Amino acid sequence: MLKLLLLSMPGPAEWIIILVIALIIFGPGKLPDVGRGIGRAIREFRKASNGINDEINTAIEDKKS
Repeated sequence: MLKLLLLSMPGPAEWIIILVIALIIFGPGKLPDVGRGIGRAIREFRKASNGINDEINTAIEDKKS
């Protein structure tokens, strides 16, 4: 499973290509805004998934008691 995950991850050359394409599409002025938006989206997703995990753990602990 780990080998499959490592094979699917982009290497340094692929990251450079991705960044160059993003720079061409969005331009140097818009790229920080895009990165900021992606960062906010990831934070919100993590917050929501942590909230769901906390609710599940609380329900399991209540059921054990």
